[in-house]
Amino acid sequence: MLKRIILLSAVALTALCATAQTSGEVRGKARHPKQFVGPNEPIGEGRGVHPGRVAWIHAPGVASWDGETGLWVEDRWNSQTKADAMVRAAVTTLAGKKSAAKAWRVLFADFNKTRGRGNRGYRRGEKIAVKLNMNNSTSHSETVELNSSPFVTLALVRSLVNDGGVAPGDIVICEPSRAITDSIYNKVYREFPDVTFVDNIGGDGRVKCEYYENRITYSTDNGRMARGLARCIVDADYLINSALLKLHNGPGVTLTAKNWYGATDIALQWRQNAHNNISQDKRHGKPGYKTFVDWMGHKDMGGKCLLFLIDGTYGSRGVNGAPAGQWKTPPFDGGWCCSLIASQDGVACDAVAMDMLIGEWPDYGSLNYCDEYLREAASLPDAPSGTVYFQDGKPVTRPLGLMEHWNNARERKYEKIGLLYKKVEN
Repeated sequence: MLKRIILLSAVALTALCATAQTSGEVRGKARHPKQFVGPNEPIGEGRGVHPGRVAWIHAPGVASWDGETGLWVEDRWNSQTKADAMVRAAVTTLAGKKSAAKAWRVLFADFNKTRGRGNRGYRRGEKIAVKLNMNNSTSHSETVELNSSPFVTLALVRSLVNDGGVAPGDIVICEPSRAITDSIYNKVYREFPDVTFVDNIGGDGRVKCEYYENRITYSTDNGRMARGLARCIVDADYLINSALLKLHNGPGVTLTAKNWYGATDIALQWRQNAHNNISQDKRHGKPGYKTFVDWMGHKDMGGKCLLFLIDGTYGSRGVNGAPAGQWKTPPFDGGWCCSLIASQDGVACDAVAMDMLIGEWPDYGSLNYCDEYLREAASLPDAPSGTVYFQDGKPVTRPLGLMEHWNNARERKYEKIGLLYKKVEN
């Protein structure tokens, strides 16, 4: 049984990590990648009940795969109890409530109020779509490669139903561009058979995804990019973006903003898809239009997202393959990241996750200027690239969230992003 959850501010976390400074465990001596935004130079406006708040939930032992034996998705390598505690801690921290039930009511009410639907919670019959990241899966069979965690996914559904009062039949677990593997389907279906599963291939209890054509209009000539959008995404009343904590060749990171790409009508085989403007140009470091910003501001994508989650139970150095690169910086000290990052602010959520990845692997080759999309999104309507970003034919007139880098990887201090660290202990 979990005995306690310890809440620390980012300042208190500094003391927890300080002992590693002289041992060389903190990689501050490694060359820091070039970024557009300097440390503690906040841009934009925070969003959420507590604007710009980000919850970092750390549960050592939630992931314990030895990196060699079997598959990382097996029950013996993961703690469902801790995963459940992580999700509940995330929503209570964001809402500032002691119980998950009260927290969900607050999150739903804030979402509806800010979108002109009244100060009310979820109503039975309203659909909640959870967008997973199954980028490394093209069939329902299990793979050693890193995708969304079955344990975090089940924990989220459990909390929505048992704490949030959501009817299981109103929940849609989806991955429009890839396949939802058996480890996720079976684990959730056993407890909640009324939940709908939608993926790219259908069958085996999954519904094959259908798309609305030409639902995405890009703010500039973007070349050959997907413009269709999954029906399960468009038809949902609320979205939860459940992304992964991973590095990625090209854009540098793959977090919540890039996870929207999988909601479009791209091909199952990634090599068949155009990727215009997704990768930053690593040579010149000049501002430019970013596709991610159009997705982040789209009324049926980022604009309809109730909650942003970044699953870092097996935070990984690479986008492909098995989870790799156990974390050496404090408070991880050689184990898996065992973390869940959550926010109502998609910009702030990605900013914290980006800082964590850069702090752990500053030598990764694609990290230069990886923060460009966050600077663009937070600077609206005055994007540094000069791009006028449109939504529904009208220019976006306010920032999409709060962007800031922490001061350094040891102290992890922000001026405006409200980073709250919680450690789940046995």
